[in-house]
Amino acid sequence: MTAELIITNARVQTMDEARPRAEALAVAAGRILAVGSRAEVEALAGPQTRVIDAGGRSLLPGFVESHLHLVLGGNELSQLQLGGVEGFEALKAAFLAYAAANPDRPLLMAQGAAYEILEAPVTRHDLDRIIADRPLAMMSPDHHTVWANTLALREAGLLHGAEMPHGHVVVMGADGTATGELREFEAFGPILALGGEAHLQLGIATGGEPEPWPDAARRAADKEKVAAGLAHCAAHGITSMVNMDGNRYTCELLREMQEEGRLTARVVVPFHFKPHMELSELERASAMAAEYQGEWVRSGFVKMFMDGVVDSRTAYMLHPYPGTDETGEPLFAPERFDAICTEIDRRGLQIAVHAIGDGAVRQTIDGYEAAGQANGLRDMRHRIEHIELIDRADVPRLGALGITASVQPPHPPGAMDFPMSTMETVFHRDRWRDAYLWKTLADHGAPLAFASDWPVTDVSVMRGIQAALTRAPYEGCQDERVALGRVLHAYTAGGAWAVHLEGLTGRLVPGMAADLVLIDGDIEAVEPTRIGATGIALTVAGGRVTHQAPGFA
Repeated sequence: MTAELIITNARVQTMDEARPRAEALAVAAGRILAVGSRAEVEALAGPQTRVIDAGGRSLLPGFVESHLHLVLGGNELSQLQLGGVEGFEALKAAFLAYAAANPDRPLLMAQGAAYEILEAPVTRHDLDRIIADRPLAMMSPDHHTVWANTLALREAGLLHGAEMPHGHVVVMGADGTATGELREFEAFGPILALGGEAHLQLGIATGGEPEPWPDAARRAADKEKVAAGLAHCAAHGITSMVNMDGNRYTCELLREMQEEGRLTARVVVPFHFKPHMELSELERASAMAAEYQGEWVRSGFVKMFMDGVVDSRTAYMLHPYPGTDETGEPLFAPERFDAICTEIDRRGLQIAVHAIGDGAVRQTIDGYEAAGQANGLRDMRHRIEHIELIDRADVPRLGALGITASVQPPHPPGAMDFPMSTMETVFHRDRWRDAYLWKTLADHGAPLAFASDWPVTDVSVMRGIQAALTRAPYEGCQDERVALGRVLHAYTAGGAWAVHLEGLTGRLVPGMAADLVLIDGDIEAVEPTRIGATGIALTVAGGRVTHQAPGFA
């Protein structure tokens, strides 16, 4: 067979133990045709073959982003970005400029507002001083807290409070009205609905489906948001992703885009199981898994939240937060969670649980262990997302049970964009040694899958690689940096394995999907502190070029 595309003179890292290194690679019909020496591969060229001289650049399997929010991230690309903004005057200037440029937006929505953006906790009155006559709100970087002005609270029906499910809070003031702070999805969902996009939040907020089903015009608009997110990810070398929010509507949007030739990455979408649901709702999860099992759009796993986040003290801890008697609370009672995990596992579905505090992590492990005891321990590949704090007694349990540590190198404070101040306020100093234990977990046998949690942090895989390699040890703590080979594996073959895609992608092996990323340099020669600034020369998904850097041949 003649190759359609050949990349030669490359430093190829295949992630295949049988042949870890090569010089060139050939592609035909969306699959890898050959991997080997320049002479072997160049012999497959024909008159119509596109031949790319990589010039010694690193060629890797396309990156697998193991935890992001594609639709929400694509939607947020057009919203006000507040990363790096500090102080009232800077915040006011940013909002006023955005409002002037967007006179018709029903909601002035901003992203990336640091919890410490003002010197004191943000209130609706602070935001009223910026703009009072248009609904205005801003989201924290972790996407678990929103602050809204008075008009937005009034229009959303939250100004005088509202009954909320366990763990979701409309913070109330002494005067009996909402302060403006809204914690977790159910609390701020009515605010986001003011922007006309509430249906995009249903998968993560309620586990529900839009009713009625959006019409063709609405779906077309939603697909534009997805397309923006896909293009953004392709520019960072991503060819497969685990979309950690979604529902059947999300799957259908993606399948329509695939049929239209617009889907440029493989996307895995969960069924969200929420605390209010009955076990019978898992029939919907099984139906999604059966309906969407293709190479480009698939389901097959169930996502749950065990807790919130550390900044708002909604992460569930075994011990109180510094200076408080608060520990947070689990969103599921232990016995019920065990029963849910057992039923999901019985159905042959994978489980992914958001667990940040050490209490949440322990309860999640207990649930997976209960499922294994009930159904028989086997290759379950259940996952825990985030694991920001873990009790040392629980560290070896992940490896023993085959639980994937689905973690984010950009998240540890001080590693990338999150400030070190978080460590001072949410973790006792003597527990810093138990926080963000990526290397320790891997050393104890836990499979690693790396991600960004975009749009919580920058989706850039190269910046994530740098964060994993260069993260400074916390004061008095062990070194949790991860070696380059292990980092690259966690962003490629490890991520693919963690979501049952290892037979399709994640390695450069003949017959597997032609999912490739060409780094704009030799990643093994670049100084670790400069890897984040190294670009992506070329991204190929299923044999199709989805990103090419300007000026690259």
